[in-house]
Order: sequence, then structure tokens, then C-alpha cells
Amino acid sequence: MSLLKIKRDELLKPLQTVIGIVERRHTLPILSNVLIEKSTDQLALTATDLEIQILTRVNCDATSDEFSITVSAKKLQDICRAFTEDTSISFDKDDSKILVKAGKSRFSLQTLPAADFPKLAALTDTKCAIAISQKIFKELLDKIQYAMAVQDIRYYLNGLLLIIEPGAIKLVATDGHRLAMVAHDLPQLSNVTNIQEVILPRKSIIELVKLLADSDDEVNIEIGQNQVRFEFSNTVMSSKIVEGKFPDYNKVIPTNYQNNFTIERIILLQALQRAAILSNEKFSGVRLVLTENCLRILCSNNEQEEAQEELEIDYAGILLDIGFNIKYLLDVLNNLNDEKITCSFGDVNSSGLITVPGNEKFKYVVMPMRI
Repeated sequence: MSLLKIKRDELLKPLQTVIGIVERRHTLPILSNVLIEKSTDQLALTATDLEIQILTRVNCDATSDEFSITVSAKKLQDICRAFTEDTSISFDKDDSKILVKAGKSRFSLQTLPAADFPKLAALTDTKCAIAISQKIFKELLDKIQYAMAVQDIRYYLNGLLLIIEPGAIKLVATDGHRLAMVAHDLPQLSNVTNIQEVILPRKSIIELVKLLADSDDEVNIEIGQNQVRFEFSNTVMSSKIVEGKFPDYNKVIPTNYQNNFTIERIILLQALQRAAILSNEKFSGVRLVLTENCLRILCSNNEQEEAQEELEIDYAGILLDIGFNIKYLLDVLNNLNDEKITCSFGDVNSSGLITVPGNEKFKYVVMPMRI
């Protein structure tokens, strides 16, 4: 029984949209599958890991019958990749299997019943809905997502705090050693009275960064009781909310540091990259030594090797010799695109603060380390 005929790229692109969350090894075999549903003139592909669900739609041949099946996402992707982009691929039903044909190639794949596919419940209890340009939202995520924790036992740190407040959207990420915060004005939110705060899982953020386009097309964000829904470019991504209390970021961000200097981001980034060549692989420590109009960057390793960089800066604060994890400094400098940044310090035991001149909407706090 013939189900569908489609061009390879028309199938591969939506498949690549959803496959990022597919679990290859899972106790539920169906979670390794993609749900393919054919309606009149559209093909819908859905994948889920029970925490996140991505659904995307593409137009297709309206003459074939409607159907729904689940098949291995990884195997189907590998089959599509093995052919050139203009190849025509057809699907035929064969009892509990599906026959994928392209040219003289034949692939017989096992299927599982579409009725058993565990879709996330539809979001029905919307507490807040906003729209923001995909490009802007992607830039906001890029500026802070590297500061999320990875497999921390404090599970609420393995994600990102999304805040909807009067007139603005705010995003915060921290792993306990550093914290990044970014905000963006949204006049449409000026009438918001209840501040909404939700923690989104790390995996959701990583997928969003991959899927959002660098365009002015909007992403619609709906926040429910225990789920957030993102809709953009024929794609709907639903994510469960992480339960837990996110740290009070306002207490972490310093407000009265007197020792600061402004420098071109690229110059500081390149100096740190050179110094990092000889940093200790385990601790990745770097010393920043501040004297009048001078910044020295020092890294050393277990072999008694040392790298030193010296930069001229406009600095008139106290003499400081303070240590940081150099990776944390490189992360923020690599993910900003501003020409200049400002570094501010209290004393040797206080956190460092990195901001952008003339922009109060970005803050990056990094804890010091003993070297």
C-alpha cells in the first residue's frame, strides 16, 4: 500500500528539526521514533523525550491518503542523508513495517503504532503570552546560555530562568560559579501586572538556539502552569517547566564597585586565549594583576611554564591581584558581540563583574578563585 512520495530535502529538513531531542537509548523504544502524520496536504513530524516535544509541518502531495506511523528517527535520517537532495523517496506500508524506496534502493523499517506515541498534553492554562523577533530572542539566549549548569545535583540550575515583567523580558543562567543576566524591552508588556518566572530545561534552550532563525519573524511564547510553548516557522516546541526555586540573582549582582576599566572585547579575548595555552588543564586559573593603567594576565601550569600578557588600560583603582577560571572569562567574551566591555572589581575576595558600556541590560558575574 503506497503512503507517500516526497523529495528527499522536503523530508530531511523537518526530520533534522525534531531529531535533536530523540533519545537513542531509552527504556521506552517508541521514544527513539519520530511520529509521522499525513493530513490532506501537510506532513507533521513529532519527536519527544517526555520533557520536551517538537512538532514541525511541511506541505506535501495532497493526492495521497492520510496516515500516521512511527519509525526510527535516526535510521530514517541516515537513509535520507545517503541520497542526493533531488532524490524522490516513497513510503509503502507492509504490515508492521514501512518500505522506504529511493531509485533502486529499498529499506524495510519496523514501525510502532502511532496511537502509542506519548504526546505531551496540550497547553490549555495560558498565564502569559508574548511575541518577540526570533533573531532577538536567539541573541538573548546566546548571551547567557553558556552559564547554565551541566548535570548539577541542584537540578534547577540545569536550565535558564525566563522572566516576564512589566515592559521587559529577562533571562538568567547560573551554575553557582558564574551568573549571566540579559534583559530586553518589550513595550507590549507594559501592562503586565503579574511577574511570571519559569525555569526552562537546559535541553530546551540548546534546541531553541539551534532552531530559531536569524530573522525578524516572530516566535510566540506561551507560559502555562507547568509547560511553556514556543511557536515559530511552522514549528511548535513544548517544554515542561523545571520545578524548584532559582537563586535570587539580584543579590548576586554587585552594584557599587569602584575599580573598573573599559577595554575592547577582542583585544582582551585574544590576550586571554594566548595566555590560556599555558593554563593548568585541571583548574584553568588565570591571575589578573591590575596596577595604574596596566593589566597583566598570568597563567601557569604544573610544568612550571608561564604565559604573561600585558595590556595598557585606563585604570586608576586600587592595586589588585585576583584569580579567575579563565574558561569563564573566555565564555562571556566569545558570546558577546559588543565592541567594548567594562570589567569591575571590589577586592581580591569579591566577584568580578563584566558589563557593556551604556547598556544596563547585560550583566555577567564570575566568582574569584585562589591561585
